[in-house]
Amino acid sequence: MAKCLVIVESPAKVKTIKKFLGSNYVVDASGGHVRDLPKSQLGFDAEHDYEPKYITIRGKGDTLARLRKEVKKADKIYLATDPDREGEAISWHLSQALKLDELKDKQVYRISFNEITKNAVKASLKNPRDIDMNLVDAQQARRMLDRMVGYRISPLLWAKVKRGLSAGRVQSVALRMICDREEEINAFIPEEYWNLEARLLVQGAKKPITAKYYGPAGEKKAKSSIGSKEELDRILKDLEGQEYVVEEIKKGERVKKAPIPFTTSTLQQEASKALNFSTQKTMRLAQQLYEGVEVKGHGTIGLITYLRTDSTRIAEEADQAARAFVEQNYGKDYVTQQEQTAKNSGKIQDAHEAIRPTDITLTPTMVKESLQRDLFRLYQLIWRRFTASRMASAVYETTSVRIAAGSQCFTAAASRRTFDGFMSVYVEADQEEEGSSQALGNMEKGSILKLEGLEPSQHFTQPPAHYTEASLVKALEEQGIGRPSTYAPTITTIIARRYVVKENKNLYVTEIGEVVNRIMKHSFPSIVDIGFTANMELLLDKVADGTVSWKTVVSNFYPDLEEAVQTAEKELESVKIEDEVSDEVCELCGRRMVIKYGPHGKFLACPGFPECKNTKPYLEKIGVPCPKCGKEVVRKKTKKGRLYYGCEANPDCDFMSWQKPSTEKCPKCGSYMVEKGNKLLCSNQTCGYRMNLEKEEKEA
Repeated sequence: MAKCLVIVESPAKVKTIKKFLGSNYVVDASGGHVRDLPKSQLGFDAEHDYEPKYITIRGKGDTLARLRKEVKKADKIYLATDPDREGEAISWHLSQALKLDELKDKQVYRISFNEITKNAVKASLKNPRDIDMNLVDAQQARRMLDRMVGYRISPLLWAKVKRGLSAGRVQSVALRMICDREEEINAFIPEEYWNLEARLLVQGAKKPITAKYYGPAGEKKAKSSIGSKEELDRILKDLEGQEYVVEEIKKGERVKKAPIPFTTSTLQQEASKALNFSTQKTMRLAQQLYEGVEVKGHGTIGLITYLRTDSTRIAEEADQAARAFVEQNYGKDYVTQQEQTAKNSGKIQDAHEAIRPTDITLTPTMVKESLQRDLFRLYQLIWRRFTASRMASAVYETTSVRIAAGSQCFTAAASRRTFDGFMSVYVEADQEEEGSSQALGNMEKGSILKLEGLEPSQHFTQPPAHYTEASLVKALEEQGIGRPSTYAPTITTIIARRYVVKENKNLYVTEIGEVVNRIMKHSFPSIVDIGFTANMELLLDKVADGTVSWKTVVSNFYPDLEEAVQTAEKELESVKIEDEVSDEVCELCGRRMVIKYGPHGKFLACPGFPECKNTKPYLEKIGVPCPKCGKEVVRKKTKKGRLYYGCEANPDCDFMSWQKPSTEKCPKCGSYMVEKGNKLLCSNQTCGYRMNLEKEEKEA
């Protein structure tokens, strides 16, 4: 019997796959990549057609030596790394490092499987193939582009700002998107609007219904809102003494379609919203579920399909199994008659299936005892979403009522779920509150309703929301920036570099993040240009399908980057964010203290270190007296690095503002004003007074 060697990436898979194969199969793991570009240099020769120089990764010599021994013993070698570009590249590097193409007496194959199950592994062995060099080249091009940006721009940031910073082809664009959103928020001027609700009693009912102001009678389009208090007062005057008459009742039906199965990005988004998982945690747990976990009565088994995918396609076998499961457990009415598919944006690689359970009959209840809490919660989310995708739509009965009151008009609406469909299994995290619980009672056209009261409420338009990890992933995907495998490491990197901080799920830019983004926008506009980066992704896709040469992509990119770096080295001034001398005198040794830059921003330190280790918080005054106590307002940072304005007398005075306060007082209510873009706004939201910011003041 021929001896066979199967090489996988992760040691965790070894145990799972060994179980499916006979005694003549040896399963071993490479532990990821075995070769890479050297850390000490750029790693390719721009003078000689951009040929990359690969070396064995430090610590992988023993792994390769072990694999060489196993190769000698085997007749057939199967390279079974992950089914994506990265996995294809690892297979090629293994082939090169182990010199498999030189072995004339052995057969070398590439196999891949989307799920680690007995059927999938056995099927892949029956259908081996050659290494797909187009996929390898796409990975090589991506690696070299990332290396070019990282190795040429990062040292510049070290020299001009501070050590330990970095730039990246995807991470710098992600940082720019967060900075742009922050600018939008800071420049946003809230607009006042009013809502008006009428509490109306239907004859014979105990509870009143709530009707919302729609607009003047006879208008087809709804008034979006009431713009001012004056306008509200006019409407209220019009409504005095008016009868509230039911003018129109419309009944209808609304269908809510079942969701589509998870892709990498939608799984990250939903796990963030529903389970409060970071993108990194979601990927780590999903990797465990894919590679295999011990399940009572089943041994070690891969519970989900491959986790890096942007396709919503499902294998026919899995689709039929899911429909049969739904019919058996929920009834025939619950099985969908159609397939839910996502709109193809043209940015999708349809190489893999969507993320789904490998066996739908392994319900969350059956595996609960075998899984750690977070693993179980993620599996349950994936299982429910996939099961729901094969179920019928939910159906709602809707009622909308138009109510006339003199020359004004109100509307009331209610909906009642008549068939739960997929919602018996799964409801998205942000849709749980859907539906109106109010009952509209037995009203007819012409019914007169009794007014119990009018309730006006003042509101202000809200700025765009700060990015969360979930919404940033969604935005990156929509813009075509990065690929499923890059979202989690990108976000992890910009948080680790302290370019952004995470507070209550929101991502906020730090001072250092603003500095780096400013440099990138000024000196490397194309690198942080969203359209340019998205186009690079499309070019890499064209390399993957064999229509563009990878060296063409690399050779067109590098010269322009090199020129931009050389210009920046000459023109960029160093950003002085450390060791500035302050007016503060060290009370321990009498030296003038210097401003240092630590992980949480600026602080005062004695230059006599290490003899004198005195440090103090650095309070940067802005020349504005505290509105509460009259002392100085200073720039401060939260523990995580987010900028705010507070009183120097803290904790005795608790004044704090996210916007920069002004010396100006509101002429309308006397509250202090804050700067917002090119305007001054009253800090008292209910006042709403604003004025243009004087240029001189802005400059000061």
